[in-house]
Amino acid sequence: MKIGELSRRSGVSVRMLRYYESEGMLAPSRTGAGYRDYDVAAEETLKRIRLLSSAGLTLDSIRQLLPCVRSDQPTFEPCAELRTILSRQVQLIDTRMDALDRSRRMLVKFLGNLPVDPGAN
Repeated sequence: MKIGELSRRSGVSVRMLRYYESEGMLAPSRTGAGYRDYDVAAEETLKRIRLLSSAGLTLDSIRQLLPCVRSDQPTFEPCAELRTILSRQVQLIDTRMDALDRSRRMLVKFLGNLPVDPGAN
């Protein structure tokens, strides 16, 4: 299928499809006229990319994990780096959550130090 049809079927923009191709995540064949020609497997690959992206993984991590994903569910076949990559991502999320918690506590302190506004509800 041509790039426009894959875009319509998958909900992924043509621009993003080209980007995924440039990043080595999609590898369409070419027609005699030079047009990209995607097979049904490309549509499945896009579902997997979206699944991993929705988990907050970086593009680099998605590229590494993509060969391990075998469906559009969070199931994997064993890959050498799988545990390391997923553990690293959990640590990154934990770090972000800690930073957000510190920011929240600081803002609550700021609010607590403001004078009470008698007109506020």
